[in-house]
Amino acid sequence: MQIEVLGILDVRENGVSIAPTAPKPRQVLALLALHADQVVPVSALIDELWAGRPPRSARTTLQTYVLQLRDLITVALEKDAPADGSDSAPRRSAKDILVTAPGGYMLVSGGGSSDVREFERLAGMAYRALDEEDFKGASRLLREALGLWTGSAFADVQTGAQLEMEARRLEESRLCALDQRIEADLRLGRHRELLAELTVLTSRYRTHENLHAQFMLALHRSGRRGEALDVYHRLRNTLVRDLGLEPSARLRRLQRSILMAAQEMPPTAEQRVPATAAAVRVGSTVS
Repeated sequence: MQIEVLGILDVRENGVSIAPTAPKPRQVLALLALHADQVVPVSALIDELWAGRPPRSARTTLQTYVLQLRDLITVALEKDAPADGSDSAPRRSAKDILVTAPGGYMLVSGGGSSDVREFERLAGMAYRALDEEDFKGASRLLREALGLWTGSAFADVQTGAQLEMEARRLEESRLCALDQRIEADLRLGRHRELLAELTVLTSRYRTHENLHAQFMLALHRSGRRGEALDVYHRLRNTLVRDLGLEPSARLRRLQRSILMAAQEMPPTAEQRVPATAAAVRVGSTVS
């Protein structure tokens, strides 16, 4: 089975989609797919579908949705079935894949792929590489992990309480991986390559301090110190206006260090006064 939830929901058995088009059965499949090979309690599925206000027929209706999913699985399993029925090997049924377990249901992946599990595996390897200061390896692994995302998690699924919570958790994991990939790239001296990306990210996440700090560093290291200070002031204005908060002590220290570095920089060629011109002005002033 191939499971993808980091974007549009796509669950395939034998290469055939088993994702229904109706909203509520699609919700059921999304929650089962996210927790593949684990029992999802009936109570969690009912809460997802009816947000704490289930009808009296909730369990019966849920069973109907499960039967609809099993019908789709049956169609997928028949794809490889011999037309003459000559295959003597035992074949799986839809009930072997969408299992009724004590207290709930379980989608059996059969050792297939899951984009969430692959994302978490790659990100875990990358974080260990960062701990070992292998910034090149960490950057590569995190790019691969982030490449699994094709949109927001469950992008085309009507989400209830359970899926909404899971979507927020996954988005936080994605943002953490993105933050650490940028950190690795900064350690590799790729500050100029990051400027365009960080321009977009700081516009999208207007109160995310670490992304703004990374943007400030990238600008500072690219010789654009004035713009780095502007980023700080924009963030501060947003934090004060929207949240009633000042930037963290870490960000204030970064702002001060950039400000001091700008003050200590030697004047540029345009700012330098030629010695002869200075002498003429001094002479005219004395006279």
